[in-house]
Amino acid sequence: MDFGSINPAVLIASLMVASVPIMLAALGELVAERAGVLNLGVEGMMIMGAVCGFIITIQTESAFAGFVGGALGGAVLSLFFAFLTQVLLANQVATGLALTMFGLGMSSLMGQGFNGLKPVQTPIVPLGPLADIPFFGRVLFAHDAMVYFSIAMAGLLWWVLKSTRIGLILRAVGESHEAAHALGYKVIRIRCAAIAFGGAMAGLGGAYVSLVRVPQWVDGITAGAGWIALAIVVFAAWKPWRVLIGAYLFGGITVLQLNLQVAGSWIPVEYLSMSPYLITILVLVIMSSGKGRAHNAPAALGQNFHASR
Repeated sequence: MDFGSINPAVLIASLMVASVPIMLAALGELVAERAGVLNLGVEGMMIMGAVCGFIITIQTESAFAGFVGGALGGAVLSLFFAFLTQVLLANQVATGLALTMFGLGMSSLMGQGFNGLKPVQTPIVPLGPLADIPFFGRVLFAHDAMVYFSIAMAGLLWWVLKSTRIGLILRAVGESHEAAHALGYKVIRIRCAAIAFGGAMAGLGGAYVSLVRVPQWVDGITAGAGWIALAIVVFAAWKPWRVLIGAYLFGGITVLQLNLQVAGSWIPVEYLSMSPYLITILVLVIMSSGKGRAHNAPAALGQNFHASR
């Protein structure tokens, strides 16, 4: 079922793999933003997760340990952001940008000596005869566990935010932290937990880049994926199921441009390489121009809270 040199089954399967890092990071950032926290340090947390996951995998020869280490790396970095913004009441935008720059520099330092090494292969989930089904077996049943985990997390977060008490409290803090505080909820604790969750998810996404997507370590390996994750949260109007769509859209564009390059497309390589980012910007412009779309943002997004006010 090849169209020229592009196999549709392989294309779709590759799309699902390419979407995992930005989907995980975007879901984590969505939770933080629904709690009223704007963390622009997603790129820094992702690359810290990438280097921590890679180093731990090399040392332990365990992909699972690498993903755990990546999540911890992202979460620890996010707690610095939580301390500065929620305890010291620093500006969230400036602190997030500083977090990204710190993460890029620290990851470069930590990654010295690991260039050129290859991590152990992340195993594919054994689904038996399902993987042998023509077309659909390759598309749906021949992936590693993180692909299925990312989809499951989108569904789980949609249910938690929509139908559970935890989701209601999180949304209340993001909409009006003063009202939530008046009802007796610990706003700072809730926001710190949301920030740590977002950091862990970003770290997982970064670890997936260095262990599966591009199984090696090089400086700047995330290549702006954290910024795309931030854009996808806006594109998704702060709804998990739309994050899934946005991540697959960006992943599909990324994989398609790579396949077009391999197929010898007449379009210059430079234009193909920048196409995912240009289309992301175009989608954001279209979304922001729609009436009422921006009103889906949490009302207290980016606002610091202090109980004495």
